[in-house]
Amino acid sequence: MKDASLIAIPGGFFSQSVKSIGGELTVPGDKSISHRALLLSSISEGHSNLRGFLDSDDCLATMNALQSMGVDITLESTDVRIVGVGSKGLIAPIEPLDLGNSGTAMRLLAGMLSAQSFASVLTGDESLMIRPMKRVTEPLVQMGAFIETVEGLPPLSIQGGQSLRGIDYALPVASAQVKSALLIAGLWANGRTTVRSPGPSRDHTERMLTTMGVNVLIGSGQDISLDGPAVLTSRDQVIPGDFSSAAFFIVAGLLAAPEGLLIRNVGVNPTRTGLLTILKEMGGSIDILNRREFGAEPVADLFVRKSKLKGIKVNPNLVPLAIDEFPVLFVAAAYADGFTTVTGAQELRYKESDRLHVMCEGLQELGVEAQETVDGIIITGGSLRGGCVDSHGDHRVAMSFAVAGVASQDIIQVKRTDEVSTSFPNFLSIANSIGLAIEPYVATEYSKG
Repeated sequence: MKDASLIAIPGGFFSQSVKSIGGELTVPGDKSISHRALLLSSISEGHSNLRGFLDSDDCLATMNALQSMGVDITLESTDVRIVGVGSKGLIAPIEPLDLGNSGTAMRLLAGMLSAQSFASVLTGDESLMIRPMKRVTEPLVQMGAFIETVEGLPPLSIQGGQSLRGIDYALPVASAQVKSALLIAGLWANGRTTVRSPGPSRDHTERMLTTMGVNVLIGSGQDISLDGPAVLTSRDQVIPGDFSSAAFFIVAGLLAAPEGLLIRNVGVNPTRTGLLTILKEMGGSIDILNRREFGAEPVADLFVRKSKLKGIKVNPNLVPLAIDEFPVLFVAAAYADGFTTVTGAQELRYKESDRLHVMCEGLQELGVEAQETVDGIIITGGSLRGGCVDSHGDHRVAMSFAVAGVASQDIIQVKRTDEVSTSFPNFLSIANSIGLAIEPYVATEYSKG
């Protein structure tokens, strides 16, 4: 008789179609802004209060790392109070900084820690440990940092005590994370740090630095510069709702909200909202209401109605403005009439999963004709039957396929959804509050011998 062994079955979702959804909702705070607000407030002079903070696993990993370096941070629900330590107040962490699944935390902290007097190690979970880091470590080394990797992969071992200098650096591809890491390192560097991007990327870091007293210079095209060393002044911030989280409900509304769905307090930073342009070109009914500002960030309410979508050829210039929303856009394309073609999206291969491959594989499993290309995908829309898909532990893939069930012919089972908590801990409760029918099933173990 063979020895029995325990085999873990990760948790998942069952999602089924409904007649309609509707009402109104508010999504949690923006993940990208929450990361940046925590980090920049911690190295500023003075106290900061953050409202609307996203208490997801990713953002809590950033908070825990900063606390382990001596920053006094108090979290109560979605309100955070931070006592800034200034540019020279961080202390050496006792252990490696475990950033879980967060690539944003690893890249931004790499910029900050390259300038510190102490050594540090950045590590993470299995998924993060296979994400490429050369794009951020190579320019930081050019600035004078000393960083060791494992053939370009984490963990990142950063030697302290280095004197950084400003550089003029051209990004090979548009990347807000790399751009932000270099600008953050530039706060300690001697001289001007200039980052030149071949295309647009989200600009939350530049906006926040400006509000905290740094003279950020906007050049021609996508060139951003600042002169170091520079000191940050603390300020209170209100964090808008995360557009990437709202995206799941925007698509759900287009598929199943004949009377409309209102999504309140959504960040509509123009470097984030390429999805709106794409969906409108596909025939989506989306109204942007009550425009206003939360500090330096534009905010609005979005009203979405069920729409007859058509396939389009997505403008490659919109890809970096919708990079995190493509999984759920692929779901919209699967329900649209005709062909949807996406090119110039090779960056999707380097997220929490290879999102081009994983989404193509999942759509095929649900009866959709989808063809993966080197830098994109071609989807022949129509309808989705039921079936079982594997998210490969990617939070955005998991939520996208959960939303796909709102109009599917049969139940969609989504495997490996535990990682949804990295960005959207209350996804299920909000989704079901507006009429979606998504049920969790818990992780189990069984014996095999």
